[in-house]
Amino acid sequence: MPRHPGSRPLKNSTNSIFSSPSRRRAFRGRLDRRISPYLFVAPFFIVFVVTGLFPIGYTAYVSLHHWELLGGQGDYVGLGNFAVILHQRTFWIALRNTLSIFLLSSVPQIVIALFLASMLHANLRARTFWRMGVLVPYVLAPVAVSLIFGRVFADQSGLANALLQRVGLGPIAWHAGPLAGHIAIASMVAFRWIGYNTLILLAAMQAVPRDLYEAAVIDGANRWRQFWSVSLPMLRPTLVFVILTSTIGGLQIFDEPRLFGDNQAGARGGGSNQFMTLTMYLQYLGWGDLRNGFGRASAVAWLLFMLIVLIAAVNLLLIRRMGGGSAASHRLSRTARTATRQDGR
Repeated sequence: MPRHPGSRPLKNSTNSIFSSPSRRRAFRGRLDRRISPYLFVAPFFIVFVVTGLFPIGYTAYVSLHHWELLGGQGDYVGLGNFAVILHQRTFWIALRNTLSIFLLSSVPQIVIALFLASMLHANLRARTFWRMGVLVPYVLAPVAVSLIFGRVFADQSGLANALLQRVGLGPIAWHAGPLAGHIAIASMVAFRWIGYNTLILLAAMQAVPRDLYEAAVIDGANRWRQFWSVSLPMLRPTLVFVILTSTIGGLQIFDEPRLFGDNQAGARGGGSNQFMTLTMYLQYLGWGDLRNGFGRASAVAWLLFMLIVLIAAVNLLLIRRMGGGSAASHRLSRTARTATRQDGR
């Protein structure tokens, strides 16, 4: 089209962006701010997809097929592997053992970790020494911990039975009864993870503003009331993390029960499967059943995965329904600001 004699020629919008160095730098800056965060987090998600999501999806695919250790993939069986597993008595024994060891280890573990974190948060002498000391069990190898506690809870010459006989009680067959074996294994798990959870909770306690404690002291709160009304409500997000990680780790326990017995009985979780967990049952199916081991083991893995998700969701729901953490924090913050203003006057 013919242009008007007095009109200027239209410039291309793309050329206008890069028409000057300042505009090019501004464009690169905006592009960097928008893309850089995704580039920084991309390696984690790539590794997670390759090592996390893909195995989960592939395990679901294997669980729907007849899959032998030597013969490989067979016919499609749908939910047949799940039906077979749910009708086996060994599966329910392993589920009972897993839940029992999980409860006996996780509940005391979190309670003791809270107590130790509150003690280390106080003005103690050589605080760095004690804080490093509680982390020592966490850095020990699970095999070493299992071997040591296996000797402590030995049926004939163990330290635990020697202490019981000193106080007038009879020895306990730790490797024979389900409850005794669960207590011994739970003590190993708690010993390893109490220090780790203690340091996580201690770091969260140190992040609580000091104004809240000072306001509680002004209101006449003792140390127990400060912990219950100040520390605990402010620790709710960290408690969610600790409980979820304890749930995931407690339901996937393998090393401690596997090494608790001798070499032969330990592989089956004892003579009568009294401390066989779901992960041990999964391994036994995958490498011991040559007919359809991988298919049924994958079904057990997915049942365990759904159990972990269910218990984690229940824990999260219960924590959110616990008494007014956010409201209490808001009231304490308001009290602290009031006390600060009064002190300023």
